[in-house]
Amino acid sequence: MTRFLRNLLLFSVLVGALLYFLRMQFGEAVVHPWADWLLLFYVGLTALTFWLTWRAYQRDPESLLTAWFSTTALRLVLALVVVVTYLVRGGAQAGHSTWTFLGLFFALYFLYTGFEVWNVVTNLRPFSKPGSEQA
Repeated sequence: MTRFLRNLLLFSVLVGALLYFLRMQFGEAVVHPWADWLLLFYVGLTALTFWLTWRAYQRDPESLLTAWFSTTALRLVLALVVVVTYLVRGGAQAGHSTWTFLGLFFALYFLYTGFEVWNVVTNLRPFSKPGSEQA
């Protein structure tokens, strides 16, 4: 668990630094003003989904796949709630910033989903059943 959180922190710092440099170089034409909030949303969402999956695995190791797919569905639903909330509250009337918001939102969505998948794939060995190794 601490390895995942360390990797999440490192990954988030790298993404935050990239957003900072893009903002300094290009301004709001490329990076939406709410980029920091979106980054925090994804850090919190990734930590929450990992914690929920980890708790489910601790209770029943057989439920790892079910828990992971469930938290993936939760991630998708919460992401859609954020996009719809932004659009309903007037984001669609912001003109060009709507496209920067949506571009940033989905770029962060796929980056953090890829990060989570990468962590699951690289940590499959500890989750495999003892004796299930093939010669």
